[in-house]
Amino acid sequence: MKQQSLSHRSALAIGLAAILAAPLALADAEFSAEMVQRGPDGQSSVGKILVGKDKTRTEAVHQGQSLVRITDDERGLEWILFPDRKSYVERSTLGPDGKPKAEPTAQDPCAGVPGLTCQAKGEETLSGRSTLVWEITVSQHGKTATVTQWIDKERGPAFALRQTMVEGGQMERTLLGQEELAGRKTEKWEVKMTGPDGQTLATTEWYDPELKMAIKQEYPGGMVSELVGILVGPQADENFVLPAGYSRMEMPQGGADAPAPKP
Repeated sequence: MKQQSLSHRSALAIGLAAILAAPLALADAEFSAEMVQRGPDGQSSVGKILVGKDKTRTEAVHQGQSLVRITDDERGLEWILFPDRKSYVERSTLGPDGKPKAEPTAQDPCAGVPGLTCQAKGEETLSGRSTLVWEITVSQHGKTATVTQWIDKERGPAFALRQTMVEGGQMERTLLGQEELAGRKTEKWEVKMTGPDGQTLATTEWYDPELKMAIKQEYPGGMVSELVGILVGPQADENFVLPAGYSRMEMPQGGADAPAPKP
């Protein structure tokens, strides 16, 4: 595994994918913040995140186009808005039975994920935290692959302390200590990826236990992603509804990561 620096464009693409596609593992705390990403060349991209009760809103600009993602877990809906075009796409986040999809947990990391089989392998303490050890097998297109995960018993699958890789090597998350960041009490962690050839890449992240997410990450190659101006408190309901005057479009092929469809 060769260490490569991330280009500004690819770094921002990673951030966009996280904003528009990845589910957010958040606490009950409501808050707002700016999302800032800085590339190794000094260029930056700024977005916004608002978290309400069972609702989230993220805003970003990608290749000059404004994008907004709103999720409403209570209604089981998600919208991707294109403010420059006054249009949006909508998808249901409910399961086939019309009920909310099961979410993976430390006690069942395969819940709601088709093609996965999980087998419990016991418990182990890593970096002072209790983990549940799971052997996870994925079956797809007639092929299977198995990895082992040490999942934080309290924080769940989004916070694995260790994972073996299909090709060999592993990921290891190690606590470096406690640190105050922008007035927030955080845990500083090193996330080290070791390839089958023994080469390593390390990311540093500052995890906020109240918000249940990393509020700053420093990646190999110099890219930095962080939340700034965090304000904890209730968020207005109007931030999580469709604005008036928007027209609906079909979801483009490729899902939320695909370019916006042309009018």
